[in-house]
Order: sequence, then C-alpha cells, then structure tokens
Amino acid sequence: MAESDVTRARREKLAALRALGVDPFGSRYETSAHAEDVHERFAELEGCEVSVAGRLMALRVHGRAAFADLQDRTGRVQLYMRADATGGFETLLPLLDLGDIVGARGTVMRTRRGEDSVEVRELTLLTKSLRPLPEKWHGLKDVDRRYRERYLDLIVNPGVRQTFIARAGVLREMRAFLDERGFIEVETPVLTPLAGGAHARPFVTHHNALDMTLYLRIALELYLKRLIVGGLERVYEIGRVFRNEGVSTRHNPEFTMMECYQAYADYEDIMELTEHMVARVAERVTGSTRVRYGDVEIDFAPPWRRLSMIEALAGKGVRLEDMPDDASARRLARSLGVHVEETATRGKVIDELVSELVQPELVQPTFLLDHPTEISPLAMRKRDNPDLTYRFEAIVHGMEIANAFTELNDPDDQRERFERQMEDRRRGDLESPELDEDFLKALEYGMPPTGGLGIGVDRLVMLLTNSPSIRDVILFPLMRPRAPGGSAAADAEEDGAAETDGDGATGDGDGATVDGDGAAGDGEG
Repeated sequence: MAESDVTRARREKLAALRALGVDPFGSRYETSAHAEDVHERFAELEGCEVSVAGRLMALRVHGRAAFADLQDRTGRVQLYMRADATGGFETLLPLLDLGDIVGARGTVMRTRRGEDSVEVRELTLLTKSLRPLPEKWHGLKDVDRRYRERYLDLIVNPGVRQTFIARAGVLREMRAFLDERGFIEVETPVLTPLAGGAHARPFVTHHNALDMTLYLRIALELYLKRLIVGGLERVYEIGRVFRNEGVSTRHNPEFTMMECYQAYADYEDIMELTEHMVARVAERVTGSTRVRYGDVEIDFAPPWRRLSMIEALAGKGVRLEDMPDDASARRLARSLGVHVEETATRGKVIDELVSELVQPELVQPTFLLDHPTEISPLAMRKRDNPDLTYRFEAIVHGMEIANAFTELNDPDDQRERFERQMEDRRRGDLESPELDEDFLKALEYGMPPTGGLGIGVDRLVMLLTNSPSIRDVILFPLMRPRAPGGSAAADAEEDGAAETDGDGATGDGDGATVDGDGAAGDGEG
C-alpha cells in the first residue's frame, strides 16, 4: 500500500474508534512495571498482575489468540491475548495498528516457547498512530531521514536509544567526578557582547530592546576565568557552544563542551584530572576502561602517553632548526605535501604539520604537549622556552577530545596577545576574537595560578559508543533544508510500512509478523 493509502486506512479506524466511544488519544495510565522488569524479575513477578504501557511494534493474530510486542523505554515484552479473556479483543484489537500506544494489564507468565509475557486481561488504547512506522523488514536505514526524524530513529533502532542513554551517563558521571573533587557547577551567558575564548567565527544576532549586536558563545572560558578571579577556585560548566564553521563527521555548528578551571593548579594537574575523569566515565558508562572503536580497542586507563609537539615532529624527521622563520616553515610544509596558507606563521605551520603527520597515528589516548605561543593566546608561556606554552591536547583515535592550559594570568602579556589577534582581525581573519577589555580588567585584579580544561562531550560520546559520526550522538543535528518535493517521496518508498488489515492479521498471508530486528514472536500460547 502507498503511504497515503495506509494513512487513509488509519484515519478510518480513528473514526471507527470514536464511533465506538473509544478515546483514541487517551488520558493518564498508571504503570507498575516495564518490559525490563518482566524479563529481569520474572521469578518474582510470575503469576502477579502488572500494568505495562508502550508502542505496538509487532502484532500476530491466530484466530482466537493474538500476540503483540510492546516496546517501552527499557525494551520489549510480549503481550498474549485471548478472545475469551482479554477485554476489547473483538472490538478494539481489529482497529489497532503497528505504532499505536497501548496500556495492558494482566498476569506475568511464560509461554510454551519460553517467552516471558504478559497475559492481558485489559487492553487500553492510549494513542492512535496515524502514520506508519518505517518498513519492518529493514528498519529505518536512510541516514538523512534518521537524523531529520530522530523520533522515528529512536522508535525503530534500539541501538540509537542506547547511544543517547550512554550520553546521559557520560554527563552524569562527569558531574559526579567533578563534584567529588570540590568543583561547583555554574552557568554563564550564551548571548555575549563579544565572542572570545577560542579562534572561531561566531553566529551573530541582535537584541532589539537594547539595540545591540550579540554573539552566540564560541567557548565558555573567559566567563569561567572571571569566576576564578572572584574566588570560586574550582568551577565547571557543561553547555552548548556555537561556531559558524563547516559540518563534518567530527564537527557540528552547535556542540557540547565541558570546561573546568582549578585555582592553584597547572597543566600537569589537569592531565591527571583528565585521564582519571575519562577513565572513570568510560568504566561507569560502558563497564570497562577498554572500549572498541571501529576495528581497534582503546584503553582509557591512566597513565596516558605524554608527547611534546617538538618530539612528535622530530620523530617524523622535522626539526625546528629547519624552519627558523615563517617563510622557511611554509616551504618545509609544502615539501612534505602539507597544505598551508600563504600567510601561515611558523607556529601555525608547526600545528598543521602535527595535525597532518602525527595526530592521525595517535590511536591510544595521548597528551600532545607544549604548543607554540602564537596559536595559544590564553596559555602561559613555558619558562624555559617562551615560544612554547604549557598547553596540551588530548588525542584519541586521531581525534582531539580535550584542550587544556596552565592559564595565562599576566594581564600585560594577555593584552599583548589580544592586540596581536586584533591585528589579524584587521587583516581579514574573522575568526580572531575582538579584544575583551572587561576580561583584562578582571585579570588586573589578580587571577591565581590556574589550570583549565575543555572536553568535547560529543566526541567523547562518539568514542564510548562506537559512533562514526558526531551526528550519531547529537539528538537533533543541524541539517540542510530539504529541496521542495525532494526526498520525502523517496523516504516513503524506502521506508513504507507493512500494515495490519481490518481483522488485525498482517497482509503477508500467514498471519505472522516479523518485527524490526528480524525476530519472530510466539505463534502459540
């Protein structure tokens, strides 16, 4: 059946339900158990009455008996219904479709085939589904549609639900770890008069009442450091940041950062905090510090490898002496097949060389240390080499998941570096932030020695859930609008649903329905 025909048939059933006095969009329903409870606590619940609620994902009618798979947030449980025992068998059941949300009250039992089930005494329609679910044999495979219509993705792909349950666990465990170490969670502005704390192009908006330009924040850093100045000493924030940049498997314009700042600490302390926090999050969320990503196993257990950028390049035969200035650095990069801009400075070339030659080979968790000062405007200079800073990036499977500094707290040095960024901005670099006078004023009151850390939550969740794209771990990623009349028809053709017919039996001829994961349910009581 075409999707329009299926929808029309469902609306006819909707009218029939109303004619029977059945509310197709019912009211509150009290549950006493979930699908998971029936399976995990079967010995305790066998013979007891329970009430469950969820979405019908499969329906198999065999004369005077019927079987259905009910799905709730914990999984699926089989419903067993008999004409002589289930209220509504003759009247309600023929008007149900896959996707309808029902409540079922009955006794926990096990069928002859060994399937944990609820023998239903009373069936209640809670919500009539007017659109068909994606085709039961193949599930929802269209990746574009999965991201656009995440609600369908969550219904028909159980692994997707587990990914976002794991994501919630990552955030919960991060908070618990930091709370235990005396950090306090704070909230800082999302709309800001200046976009600072990172090198990125911001989204711009306007406040009408105040008649002022505002920016969606590109980082959390500068406001959190103000709180360190104010004496809070250990603070963190988990929040959305926004960067007006490209989209890829590792980049979404809107993403989640965790940033934390610890007074009287340096980047060595923050390395210890990072490796122990990530290891604990991995163990609590996945059950182990060892996780599989793609075809490799990653071990997050501390200690992680420490590797300076200079050592890393030396391992590739690249020495600082070979690039004493900007021009020689650019020539060296091009001789190695690494593209750099005509205006790239020596520090930016070093960063690009490491990104191209070293970073892809760092599979196990590695701290990449001591970045050039000119690309680290908020990090303290190294005392033994002021051209480098006390900064690290945490790299896993070639992907940066964290960035951290011993924070620069010298207001004069910070002003000089901000002014250098302003020169870049005047030359047309729209990613260079504007000079933040209020932040400099705060530093002049005195910020204690501080270590700071930013972790890309989305990328960490990718690693812990074996997800190849950042869109797989963001519930509603930004998508290009569909062209008018573009993919909707293709979606319907690819993901059309097989429907139950008027008497509740599927239209495949034998009355048996296979659900989305290819597992058939019981055929007998």
